[in-house]
Amino acid sequence: MPTKLVSGAWPLHLSHYLVALRYAVAIVLAIYLGRQVKKPDRFAGRFFAWLMNGSHAPLTDWAFTHLEIPEGATALDVGCGGGRTIEKLAAKTAQVYGVDYAAGSVASSRAHNKTLITEGRVFVEQASVSHLPFPDGKFDIVTAIETQYYWPDLSGDMKEIFRVIRPGGRLMVVAESYKGARNDMLLGPVMKLLGSSRLSVDDHRALFLRAGFADVEIYEQRRRGWLCAIGRKPEPC
Repeated sequence: MPTKLVSGAWPLHLSHYLVALRYAVAIVLAIYLGRQVKKPDRFAGRFFAWLMNGSHAPLTDWAFTHLEIPEGATALDVGCGGGRTIEKLAAKTAQVYGVDYAAGSVASSRAHNKTLITEGRVFVEQASVSHLPFPDGKFDIVTAIETQYYWPDLSGDMKEIFRVIRPGGRLMVVAESYKGARNDMLLGPVMKLLGSSRLSVDDHRALFLRAGFADVEIYEQRRRGWLCAIGRKPEPC
């Protein structure tokens, strides 16, 4: 029996297949984009890292107004992404190291900071925040911009960062998505789908304190939904 057409439309069973196909493509694309945000690969991921350089720029610039950087400091950027934060740190410090667990981010950071790397002022390595390839007490400043959401062990990874900071040094963690933010109703469900951690202001403070940091300060830009948390590693008594 032939398939009945309605007003010149596709056959009913075929239209169902097309709708299902569109949904399947949308789901696959969403999963792919989510993975690129969390861990950019070496090819398409470099494009995503470049996009993050631009989208994170206002947030990063705002956060740096709250961070005091000593002259001649050695800095580390954890989750260095497209490399713009490394470039910004290099303008204020003697040496900057960047780490990221994604090959695409490492490639993008190296390309963005090619001249500084050639000059011996910037070093970029592929590594996890859970196992930083540095000795104890190496850094005066550590930054983590829009990356802590995806750390595999927040408490343990904060302690690993604490290990590589010199006494008196500081860690700055920056986020534009957190519990209680003005944009939380919009960004919260998206971040949950990406499997990210969801921390409030009090959660951020407690995270720093549990890792051993002191003098923890939290800054908010509530209109934009931004958060900047800074803690100091105490000096031995």
